[in-house]
Amino acid sequence: MGRLFVITLEGSVYSCKHCQTHLALLADIISKSFHCRHGRAYLFDKVVNITVGEKEERMMMTGMHTVVDIFCVGCGSIVGWKYEAAHEKLQKYKEGKFILERFKVLGPDGSNYLVSQEAMVGGSDADDA
Repeated sequence: MGRLFVITLEGSVYSCKHCQTHLALLADIISKSFHCRHGRAYLFDKVVNITVGEKEERMMMTGMHTVVDIFCVGCGSIVGWKYEAAHEKLQKYKEGKFILERFKVLGPDGSNYLVSQEAMVGGSDADDA
């Protein structure tokens, strides 16, 4: 295994809630209107300091997508997923974009997102844009 290089971001940063590794900039949010199993999720144009899992087909609220889970390089925690392909024409804008689950990251002000009761009762990973 090689040496790990971690990118340090400048500005308003979202980071891993477990190890505080920088993941994304507030300025790179495309949409805050996504949802996942633990509540809110944000669509980002760029995310750093991650590794990716295996490609899989996942049925979401907006149709079938090919996705890979994304993991923090600092601690290995799953922090969201990346859209590899969208099968619906109207969803193609998501391809190559990243979802960070708000429950799994710290906000730019260091805040945690608390899971709502409704999110814990239902839901699978789903998007809502």
